[in-house]
Amino acid sequence: MQTLQMTSESVFQHHLKALANNDLNELIKDYTEESEVWTPERAIVGLKDISSFFSYAFTLFPKDKTKLEIKKMIAKDNKVYIVWIADSPIVNVPFATDSFEIKEGKILWQSTAFQMVQK
Repeated sequence: MQTLQMTSESVFQHHLKALANNDLNELIKDYTEESEVWTPERAIVGLKDISSFFSYAFTLFPKDKTKLEIKKMIAKDNKVYIVWIADSPIVNVPFATDSFEIKEGKILWQSTAFQMVQK
């Protein structure tokens, strides 16, 4: 079980680094064609749609101009849960949460919910 947790946390840390760098090529390596990202609006499935989702997110949270803070993180076996806040020149996110299911080094399922305020 400890190996699974380290692997899940490692994938998650890679995901965070790619997000912070607005590096879509690195970020998409964490997903598969069967991966799903559930948002309040819809379920996003597959690499093409997940790539589009994060491409748009990068316009809201530009590299070197966004402050992201993980307020809480729980990692157990193949699951990671975070509560986070963020601020950029475009939006403020005073509360957000994401959950991840990670297997064999890939994010198979992610859910996200957030409160976002346009500036």
